[in-house]
Amino acid sequence: MKQISNYKAWAFCIAMLLTTTWLSAQTDTSIPKLIQKNGRYTLLVDNKPFFVLGGQCGNSSNWASMLPNVWNVMKEMHANTLEIPVYWEQLEPQEGKFDFSQVQSVLNQARQNNMRLIFLWFATWKNGSNHYMPEWMKTDSKKYPNVVGKNGQEVDSPSPHCEEAMKADAKAFARFMGYLKEADTQHTVIMVQVENEPGTWGSVRDYSKKAQKLFEGSIPQEILTPTVCKELNVPKNAKGSWKEVFGERADEYFHAWHVARYINYVAKAGKEIYPLPLYINVALRDPLTNPTADHYESGGATDNVISIWKAAAPDIDFVAPDIYLRDDKAVLKVLELYARPDNALMVPETIGSPRFLYHTIAKGIGFSPFGVDQRRNFSPDMQRQSPLSAEYEILKPMAHLLAEWSAEDRIHPVIEPSDHSEQYVSLGSWKAIIKFGNTRGGQTAAAEKRPANGKAMIIQLGENEFIGIGTNCRFTFEPIGKKQGKAWQYLKVQEGFYDENGDFKMLRILNGDQTDWGGPQVGDAPSILHFTLTTR
Repeated sequence: MKQISNYKAWAFCIAMLLTTTWLSAQTDTSIPKLIQKNGRYTLLVDNKPFFVLGGQCGNSSNWASMLPNVWNVMKEMHANTLEIPVYWEQLEPQEGKFDFSQVQSVLNQARQNNMRLIFLWFATWKNGSNHYMPEWMKTDSKKYPNVVGKNGQEVDSPSPHCEEAMKADAKAFARFMGYLKEADTQHTVIMVQVENEPGTWGSVRDYSKKAQKLFEGSIPQEILTPTVCKELNVPKNAKGSWKEVFGERADEYFHAWHVARYINYVAKAGKEIYPLPLYINVALRDPLTNPTADHYESGGATDNVISIWKAAAPDIDFVAPDIYLRDDKAVLKVLELYARPDNALMVPETIGSPRFLYHTIAKGIGFSPFGVDQRRNFSPDMQRQSPLSAEYEILKPMAHLLAEWSAEDRIHPVIEPSDHSEQYVSLGSWKAIIKFGNTRGGQTAAAEKRPANGKAMIIQLGENEFIGIGTNCRFTFEPIGKKQGKAWQYLKVQEGFYDENGDFKMLRILNGDQTDWGGPQVGDAPSILHFTLTTR
């Protein structure tokens, strides 16, 4: 009898253990999150590294009649994440009465299309204006005032000093996040953007009586920390009013602080209910010339006030640049400025070109062109696949690996410069040499007459093992360091792809003419090459 009792007890324990394990698997509560290590960030989705290969639909595309085309375009792009707006005016058409039917419809359709979502909260700010506020707020300008310009004129931009609007926005955002928490246990939504390009065009700040009184007062102590003071180039023991401490930049810094504080109030209200990663996007200024704020949207997290935003908005996980710049130096500078030890890099809006995709992958967590459902080159009706869609198609199955490699600093990107000169990447015992052009020597005879559209990224897997991905370029190598001067050769060059499990699958081995004349060449269509090198 004792043996039977022991057996029953043992069996009961095993059954409970299995039940607990099964229930745990069914009720996985790990929501998407950002992790940081050694100044580099990784987005985790379902506890796995995830890189956003995204597309943002048009501002007015989150309506039932528009969504079928959105999903068709996203599938044609081979994207894994849709950025889509949520309209405050649609969500709360009457004060205190909320309608989440369109949110639920998007959730349902995203799951049907195997797509992750990033919701964009269009509320107090959209492109610096308040056009997505509900009608019951727009018709009460006394209660919900706009910015007052320096000459007393009303500016088409909400005042960050309006507590009534801030509280209403926070209340609505909290209800929205609460709905997501209950309706999205599958974690279809991986992040939320709070507002859209907040700030003000047409005035550096609000000059209303209320704002002016605050401007003439003391600066908040959160700004006057040694770290922030160093970035703003003021003494660490600075004291006084905004004008006394910051001089000609005082108006802009003041406005940035108060826009950020307002948005942090909204973000905090939502995050306390459902702590998804939250970010804001930024309308950029010229990163190379240090212009004054009357030449760009003042108050947003432009590169010169990122430290102010970090101090004012701790519940915003990162600030993200919308990149519409065309100059290579300017774009590369923006990526450098926003990939900070205290800020994850993501490009939530950009043009439809993949030129800087590899640089974003190397340093960031996501990339997304804007208005994809309105761009002809992404249309399913196009006979030729767009360059970005071709990139997404080969990168999507390996997106989790890209996220891992980025966090480990294994990815090294290059772009073809305007002079078409070859580029070099140091890889320990090897130097990768990337040449651009389509002849055996690497460069065309009429190189100056063709566009500089080549690009590549080298991923170091081991001392002698590399992945090369690119377009319109050739890859070759040279021993350096302890191997310098030694004869070398390709031990094996495999052309292939990554499958859905993240495993490399060989299509063919390249040799002979494909490797002997300046290294393997990649044309207009992106390709994945696996290199193993050796010295003799």
